[in-house]
Amino acid sequence: MPLFLTFTGLRAHEGFLAMPDSLLITDCCLLQEVQGPVLEEAYLLCEQGIISSAGPMSALKRPAGVQTINGHGRLVLPGLINGHGHSAMTLFRGLADDLELGTWLSDHIFPAEASHVSPEMVYWCSKLAAAEMLLSGTTTVADAYFYEDEAIRAYIDSGIRAVAAHGIIDFPAPGVPDPTRNIEAVAAFIDRHAGANPLITPAVFAHAPYTCSNTTLQAAKNLARTRGVSFFIHAAETRTEQKLIAKPLGSSPIRHLAALDLLDQQTILVHCVWLDDDDLEIIARSGARVVVCPQSNQKLASGRPRASEMIDRGIPVGLGTDGAASNNSLDLFQEMDLLAKGEKVRTLSATALSARQALACTTTQGALVLGPAGAGLGRLHPGCPADLILINLEQPHLQPFYSQDTLVYSASGADVDSVIINGRLIVHERQILSFDLDECLQQVRALAVPLTRSRPRP
Repeated sequence: MPLFLTFTGLRAHEGFLAMPDSLLITDCCLLQEVQGPVLEEAYLLCEQGIISSAGPMSALKRPAGVQTINGHGRLVLPGLINGHGHSAMTLFRGLADDLELGTWLSDHIFPAEASHVSPEMVYWCSKLAAAEMLLSGTTTVADAYFYEDEAIRAYIDSGIRAVAAHGIIDFPAPGVPDPTRNIEAVAAFIDRHAGANPLITPAVFAHAPYTCSNTTLQAAKNLARTRGVSFFIHAAETRTEQKLIAKPLGSSPIRHLAALDLLDQQTILVHCVWLDDDDLEIIARSGARVVVCPQSNQKLASGRPRASEMIDRGIPVGLGTDGAASNNSLDLFQEMDLLAKGEKVRTLSATALSARQALACTTTQGALVLGPAGAGLGRLHPGCPADLILINLEQPHLQPFYSQDTLVYSASGADVDSVIINGRLIVHERQILSFDLDECLQQVRALAVPLTRSRPRP
């Protein structure tokens, strides 16, 4: 018997367009809060994009005519939140592996971006990233790149929820060849997209304190403040970052940003690998949030963030994959596993960061990091947005299933069966319903041909 009875046999986009306004999941296991119990023999009802009720099957008052998913053998939990990525960089996956960050960026990624980033590339490669994230349980992504209008178009077409942050850098950049107009370009981007789509929130992305001057950083933050949007910035990613800042106003990247008055609750610091105790205290006092990307940091040998210490100090910590060029996967289940285990190794304490804390970084804490854009996300209660995923528990590596800890240490994105965003079924039985994945794959392969031809033979 198929899990979803009504739309079996329809092609992807037909099934998506035919989706009703109400969905009922029955006979499932339900995890409403990552720190709470797993409720067996449960149901969840979505209406008009919102969770209207959830609980034990014995309490279900079945609405007439509602489309129903039989959730037997499935665990329903909140959709995962990817707190930082560069979606269009799927084109560069595997292009330059096993290199340290400076060489990777300067000798490989920056030249590849200068030659190959275009509106077409950003659209199709962001769509490919959306496919990978959807199929591995991500329902919200915080993206940061250039030609971000095209990334938004890809996200709307795919049905994923997104915070789309347009890049600012003090060099000629894709779509912004004149760096003196970088703030102006991003202001226009925000004005185009603010409030235009309920699933899309524009934001500002100042690349890093070593690629943006002090004046640019302050102007970018002022833009974020005046428009009421989030301000993302790479910070304290490598041991040598402080030496790269042209005019440092503090003795560390975090103290430099603090001296520029850039840290507040709308600031999202990405990576934060190299922090001392004073840096941690500055972040905690400021209310700024942090997104860690452990797999990317380890691959580039940047180090391990002090994630458990940030959490202990009350700093909201989200989890991100970074881009596919430096990860190389966009699977948040892998990221959660590495976060928890990496903290155990870093501290030599098996209790440093628990599986449930890692899961919270992609749900409740991940939502908190995103501020207003994350309101209601990360939990499954009446009134919350209907963003949720179904995990197939009928897998050898997920049995026996004692608790949600198993999701972090045993599950992978391949265990995601179905994905619902804003009450709409986007993925069903591992098939994307919102767009033609084969077409996307063909387009990305075509874009990769020039890169394939230009690569030196091993």
